[in-house]
Amino acid sequence: MTHRAVIPSFFLFGEPLKTVEGKFLHLEDLDDRSRPNDWNIRAHAHADLNHVFHIATGAGVMHVEALTIPFAAPCLLLIPAGAVHGFVYEADTTGAVLTIADSYLRDLAGREPDLADIFRAPAQLPLGAKSPIAVSLANLSRELVWTAPARGAAVEAHLLTVLVEALRLLAQAQAVNPTVQGAQASLVARFRELVETHYRAGWPMSAYAERLGVTVGRLRAACLKVAAAPPLRLVQDRMVLEAKRALLYSNMTIAEIGYHLGFDDPAYFSRFFAKAEGLSPRSFRDNRPGDR
Repeated sequence: MTHRAVIPSFFLFGEPLKTVEGKFLHLEDLDDRSRPNDWNIRAHAHADLNHVFHIATGAGVMHVEALTIPFAAPCLLLIPAGAVHGFVYEADTTGAVLTIADSYLRDLAGREPDLADIFRAPAQLPLGAKSPIAVSLANLSRELVWTAPARGAAVEAHLLTVLVEALRLLAQAQAVNPTVQGAQASLVARFRELVETHYRAGWPMSAYAERLGVTVGRLRAACLKVAAAPPLRLVQDRMVLEAKRALLYSNMTIAEIGYHLGFDDPAYFSRFFAKAEGLSPRSFRDNRPGDR
């Protein structure tokens, strides 16, 4: 039996995959892909591309991973590379979609580390009347098609204005629950990167700690402080997320999803999922939201 890929993956939506390198940057009108798709963008992912959506008028719903996030203009939507996302827009919603390669973001974060925080997680950020985002995006759009002197510097200047505004809006939104800074936050970020690669391998926590060069106790303390959860919970959360993706976006059986995640016993996988989500994998699949 042939199974669909768990997640449709594109370069830009609807375009074949290709390698993304260097300072790749793309800006287009929201209308360009939304109107031809009847304002419904099916769930998909981009491995190496981050998105900033500027919603200028209209509204809709963003489905990102297992979350459903309503939004209304004016606002920004932030989508990290690798996150499964889709949209249902109100007809004639307007705005712009800015896409930045992970490689470019890492380059910018090497010069200004705070920029790395923008795409830690999906977000919806309301915009004030005096936000410079619309003007900055219009200027960026102009520079991207010009061949005027110092074009590269101008492009990056307008891009940085957008990213800094997004970062500050994100910081304001998180002010009620400040992110822990410093060595512990860095350790947890490195741990999450390892989890992303090895969560299906069944590593003991000692293996993660050894790779990170710390004790299990230090890793646990950092995770509790930064993520308010022990490290094992973070691994389990990542496994549950992948299970949800498979249940929503593939035609694999429950047993096949369990094997895909490293479980030898499908019944144990079902108990694991039910304990985490409060319902069985079958119930989760049968009660999925409308078209994502």
